[in-house]
Amino acid sequence: MSSAQPAAAATNHDAFAFVQSLARELSGSKLDIPSFPDVAVRVRRVLQDENVSAEQVTRVVGAEPALAARLLQLANSAALNVSGRRVTDLRAAVTRIGFNVIRSAAISFAMSQLRKAEELKGLHTPLAALWHRSAQVAAMSHVVARRLTGVNADSALLAGLLHGIGKLYVMVRAARFPALFADAAGYNEIVRDWHANIARAILENWEMSDEIVAAVHGHEDLEYTHEGPPDLTDVLIVANLLASQQEFPDSIELNLQGVASASLMKLDAETFRRLIEDCGTEIEALRVALGD
Repeated sequence: MSSAQPAAAATNHDAFAFVQSLARELSGSKLDIPSFPDVAVRVRRVLQDENVSAEQVTRVVGAEPALAARLLQLANSAALNVSGRRVTDLRAAVTRIGFNVIRSAAISFAMSQLRKAEELKGLHTPLAALWHRSAQVAAMSHVVARRLTGVNADSALLAGLLHGIGKLYVMVRAARFPALFADAAGYNEIVRDWHANIARAILENWEMSDEIVAAVHGHEDLEYTHEGPPDLTDVLIVANLLASQQEFPDSIELNLQGVASASLMKLDAETFRRLIEDCGTEIEALRVALGD
């Protein structure tokens, strides 16, 4: 027996055990991200109250200086500061950007902090890559929604930020089975098979809107069709494709051909080129303000 065979057997055993654990967790009552920073949980809880005031939100956010600084940066970003007037007061920033963007900022802060968790120190590189991708898709979603559709741009920002939450969960949980990462193809297959349903379970537990849950769950469905104008799922599908195009610039025509969501927006390679020319600064400012 070659030395590779025992290693392969161990990897297969870990993969089977890991999938079993995912199945148990998915069938449980609630699913959440392990090691997620408390501040994101506190912000999420306070924003679940429909009658919450800006003052209450400001107090919760102000308890975490780094998050407060990020909100101020967002409030003064090219994308959200349409008046051109800078704000230096947290309460004014909260009022300017609104609760959806605050929710996005708290989640982005938590995702960036997750990389610093001691138990995840071996995953710094893949966590950083996933976070970079999330910030890119979030910024692209905001611009696509605002420029090409009637979809709420702040909701699109949040959906874009959350589009990889299922992959994040799988990655964090897989840290308990380090041998999984030795078999990249096997690990990627697990992610592909599980991340969409896991994302849906997490977002339902977080009481996100049905619209955001559906968009995140379906953002890789290139055959998605429906009646009427573009919706949030269309925006996220297109933003995800366009973010990929940044990595593979020669594939944009192929990516958009036959994609109903792109057709609804009358989006082709030339439209995309103009979008990037017009909004490149805005996209970059949003990415930076989100902490990328």
